[in-house]
Amino acid sequence: MQTHSFCEHTDMALNLIDLQRFPIKDLDSGVGARFLAQCQQQIDQQGWCSFEGFIHPQGVEALANEAKALLPSADTLTVKRTIYQGVPDDTAPADDLRKQEYTHTAQQLANDQIPNETLIQQLYQSPILTEFVRRVQRKQQLYRCADEFQALNVVALKPQARHAWHYDTVECTVTLLLQSSESGGEFVFLPNSRTDESEQTELVDQLLSGDLSNAQTFSRGAGTFTFFRGGYSLHGVTKVEGSRERVSAVLTYDEQPDRVLSDEVNIQIYGPRVEKILNDRKLAQSQ
Repeated sequence: MQTHSFCEHTDMALNLIDLQRFPIKDLDSGVGARFLAQCQQQIDQQGWCSFEGFIHPQGVEALANEAKALLPSADTLTVKRTIYQGVPDDTAPADDLRKQEYTHTAQQLANDQIPNETLIQQLYQSPILTEFVRRVQRKQQLYRCADEFQALNVVALKPQARHAWHYDTVECTVTLLLQSSESGGEFVFLPNSRTDESEQTELVDQLLSGDLSNAQTFSRGAGTFTFFRGGYSLHGVTKVEGSRERVSAVLTYDEQPDRVLSDEVNIQIYGPRVEKILNDRKLAQSQ
């Protein structure tokens, strides 16, 4: 019987990608080099780049079916947090929108709930895709996230759900839309709304108050692959409408090869299931 290594499987997962339109396998010459330069320019100037049709239609169907088969085992998580992911500032005025907590509820599969043999995991593990992500961001080095829960997630927003405004804990967020909602469920963001030193507080407050006039939004079909500077661009997802849930994969990368989140943060994000795993592990280690 013929066998294949996991690395070989991850390369096979590239068959999901429309490599004619998105030539990520050769970024050093010809059309691949020109494509990379366009991506780099776009993310430098706009803070995002998005690739509609990145995944072939057959691949989109396979990935969506795979996710829907796994989602019944997902936890439904209700997360309450400030836009900066921290605890509220007790010294801030009560009407300070940037210091308040915002709530969203979603079904979420953590990385440890997504088997290695799944197509989405194989795609995430592809060295070629990781190299593409690295080079678009002009990073000297980039690794897939080492955290056992955070690395790859699948998130489903049911009808009437939305994703509350927030900044991410990583500089650049990478997502793949597996299934779009019938309407609503649009990704909305303020590109480059903050730096390490300052924030465009007037625009941020405007968005938090419900005025989207200065925000950017684009509807994405299933199979769209998106980069955006989520750590520096306030963003969220509008209310999902219709009868179909919105399903996306979040692919997390890190410039450090072995960095993981603290137990406290993972429990805050993933809830009782992960709390039990970590507590049981500590108990076993102490015996």
